[in-house]
Amino acid sequence: MIIMTQTIQKTLRDSAGMRWTALLLLALAMFCSYIFMDILSPIKDLMQETRGWDSTAFGTMQGSEVFLNVFAFFLIFAGIILDKMGVRFTMILSAAVMLVGACIKWYAVDESFTGTGLEAWFTNNLNYIPVFDELGVSPFYAGMPASAKFAACGFMIFGCGVEMAGITVSRGIVKWFKGREMALAMGSEMALARLGVATCMIFSPFFARLGGCVSVSRSVAFGVVLMCIALIMSIVYFVMDRKLDAQTGEAEEKDDPFKISDLGQILTSSGFWLVALLCVLYYSAIFPFQKYAVNMLQCNLTLTAPAEGSFWASESITIIQYVIMLFVAATGFASNFQKKPGMKYGLLGLSIIALVTYCYMGYMRQSAESIFAVFPLLAVLITPILGSYVDHKGKAATMLVLGSLLLIFCHLTFAFVLPLFKGSAVGGIAIAYITILVLGSSFSLVPASLWPSVPKLVDAKVIGSAYALIFWIQNIGLWLFPLLIGKVLDATNPGVTDPTKFDYTWPLVMLACLGVAALLLGFVLKVVDKKKGLGLESPNIK
Repeated sequence: MIIMTQTIQKTLRDSAGMRWTALLLLALAMFCSYIFMDILSPIKDLMQETRGWDSTAFGTMQGSEVFLNVFAFFLIFAGIILDKMGVRFTMILSAAVMLVGACIKWYAVDESFTGTGLEAWFTNNLNYIPVFDELGVSPFYAGMPASAKFAACGFMIFGCGVEMAGITVSRGIVKWFKGREMALAMGSEMALARLGVATCMIFSPFFARLGGCVSVSRSVAFGVVLMCIALIMSIVYFVMDRKLDAQTGEAEEKDDPFKISDLGQILTSSGFWLVALLCVLYYSAIFPFQKYAVNMLQCNLTLTAPAEGSFWASESITIIQYVIMLFVAATGFASNFQKKPGMKYGLLGLSIIALVTYCYMGYMRQSAESIFAVFPLLAVLITPILGSYVDHKGKAATMLVLGSLLLIFCHLTFAFVLPLFKGSAVGGIAIAYITILVLGSSFSLVPASLWPSVPKLVDAKVIGSAYALIFWIQNIGLWLFPLLIGKVLDATNPGVTDPTKFDYTWPLVMLACLGVAALLLGFVLKVVDKKKGLGLESPNIK
């Protein structure tokens, strides 16, 4: 009886409940980091009005998030740390680093920073960085506001932590879900984490304008609290993961020493390079856009603020709208896992009704940030579907091609169609909602198809380093394009001082071109996959 009991004993990983609990902890940590990542994005106009940040200063600061990852090769070291020290240690380290960077950024934009000796130092220094200035890649420039410089320093530190967390979460999911529903898990994690984008879009302006007194530091302070929560989630995951290893008798990855020759194995894979380049092109057209999306809508829509004192202008409407948004996400997400058709389509119907209600409230509020907050909602609904499809049917490379087509369509719609409806309050907002939802759905194609493909391209012992290299290449685009968008905006809008009067045509055309390049690479990847048998079009579950 004892032998029989030992034979059938299951580990935490074999329990679906515990497996998905581990995923939830990882997703919640990334949810908090996604909020802080874009905490200033929906209040770009307030940063210009209260801190004197023009588009170049705003874009330079936003791009600084990944500066150390790209130019100090921190992400490469993060991959080595992950392979040598394991998921648990790296997860807690990344959360702690994010918290430190978040605290620095908060102080940089807080009113207490103004007039200090530190502000004077940043005003008089970091105006010229040898070599970096000559190469045109400096994270600072002469005339950049001191608060933007100091915030950039904090954001660099935060960026080291968040990208380290990204590769750690990917590795953690592989550890808990390999041979099971891995694409569904990765897609679900990203879908849940991306609710952080909507949360940020709704609550960052809410806290900045709370009580009728504008204070941008309150928004950042909200993000700092969430980073404390992310650290707690990481500690709880640490306990679960250690218990799993105790049950399985597996040693953490640190017992498998990193070798430089391992990188050669990764870099000689043509499939790896195609996936990495697709990643940088695709993400560069999305994440930098998020940082300007609210301001783009402010410039291209006719928005009339509701009457002061009315229900639609109250602070309570923000909470109500957020609760409805969570209901949309929860019912839509849960519908994917229902066995009974009645329950499945019932939840789906409730989700759609709630989404329409949310959109109506956004229209009545005449709020650009609440309009863009629908961005991840369709992704939450369809990412698990796409992930499950890749797990059982394959076609990952085909999904990347489809995502690129949708990306091109959306950016060109924002550039050329949306401005035509500027005089139409209903028409403009309707087009904005539809395009944002489609863009969000295209974004969901990447985590569901691209990330689960990496284990098919490299040996299991160097997965951490492979993810690190992809993230490093991706970070080049995430550093460059926020900066470029800001510079293009200033260059194509000479003399424009009103932050709601910018012409966004050329920045959007630039992002659409990234989609065209990604589309071409997607077709190449399909050819290479068929020729070399990489298995990207094959299902994950055999």
